[in-house]
Amino acid sequence: MDPLGFAALILLFATWVAATRQGHVAVAVLRIGLSTLSQRKGATVVIVAGIGGVVAVLVSLQSMSHGLQRTLRNTGDSQTAIVLSGSANESASLLTREQVAFIAQTPGIPRDGAGKPVVSAETLGVLRRLTKTTGARANLGLRGVGEQFIAVHGNIRIVAGRMFRPGLQELIVGAGAKRLFTDLGLGQTLDINNQHWMIVGTFVSGDAYESELLGDADTLAAAFRRSTYQSVIVRLATPEAFGQLKAALAADRRLQVNVRTTLDYYMAGTAQRIRAIQTVASVIAAIMAVGALFGALNVGYTTVQARAREIAILRAIGFQSVPVIVSIVLETLLLAALGGVLGVALAWGLFHDFTGSTSGSGLGALIFTFDMSGALFWTGLKWALAIGFLGGMAPALRAATFPVATARRAT
Repeated sequence: MDPLGFAALILLFATWVAATRQGHVAVAVLRIGLSTLSQRKGATVVIVAGIGGVVAVLVSLQSMSHGLQRTLRNTGDSQTAIVLSGSANESASLLTREQVAFIAQTPGIPRDGAGKPVVSAETLGVLRRLTKTTGARANLGLRGVGEQFIAVHGNIRIVAGRMFRPGLQELIVGAGAKRLFTDLGLGQTLDINNQHWMIVGTFVSGDAYESELLGDADTLAAAFRRSTYQSVIVRLATPEAFGQLKAALAADRRLQVNVRTTLDYYMAGTAQRIRAIQTVASVIAAIMAVGALFGALNVGYTTVQARAREIAILRAIGFQSVPVIVSIVLETLLLAALGGVLGVALAWGLFHDFTGSTSGSGLGALIFTFDMSGALFWTGLKWALAIGFLGGMAPALRAATFPVATARRAT
């Protein structure tokens, strides 16, 4: 159910309360129940804490998945393409200088004011660096890029220092990498194959490149003693030009390459990881939800038993079953909503602007920020209300159908 549907349901219920006698009675019974919550502190805490824990776990894990997806979506788009040497993975691709030159001349690639094709031939490396969070070493991606890489990528912006100069042993560091790894400040030097490289700038991009160090591709290739590149990133004249580029590359017998839009490439590369995170989030939340549901049921039945005499008196003086059912379910829903809000607040406090990272099949860690969006909060609240409704309905039905004579004898 979306927020509009939920609002419509609330409006419908409010109309029923305002327009019917049973609605007025249900609210009156609810007030009686709420007035006794202070006498049932333990039961109240069990429901609120249990549901809050479910929501906090669900929102936290989903925010990690959403943050990773957002970073990858920002990295790729439909107006840039990545060309690889028949491999599906950039780290396993090898392109010669001759192949790069052929690719740059392919129809569909725009040129700048000086007549140069807007492409960036790129090479990859990795450094082992200490992380700030654990003190352990992790992979830091090192990317050599061509002179047109800013025109190709578009969203890279220097926020401190300056751009590296081609031909020199200079690097710029992504803000994400700088947050995660130690000793990546301006003016610090890194050893790459016994060569000293200086960090001269910090950049932001809001995408996967922010997890890396960037430098001149040819200079880095020389440091790694390579004569090849891993990929060519191409800026397309229009999104529709991708088909022309792909067809032209396929028709060139000098090339046997794999070309995809960067959006497809980056999303496909981690689709399995994202699905795994979402599955884990759902499974853990479901397991905890079952526990919270049984807790709510147990507390609900205990509460009904404790209030048996009170409910019997209400029914004996003419209160019908519907208001009793509605009042008990509403009471549980209110406690569940409180637990949901507390769970969301806990997740927000722990993971708002939290930096996460992944490693695995890629060369370096992919650094991203958890995405605490309103949609996730609504998802968490829906889980809370669903648990509250299911946990309150059965005890409410029992209270409404409990024999009055038996209830009056209950202690």
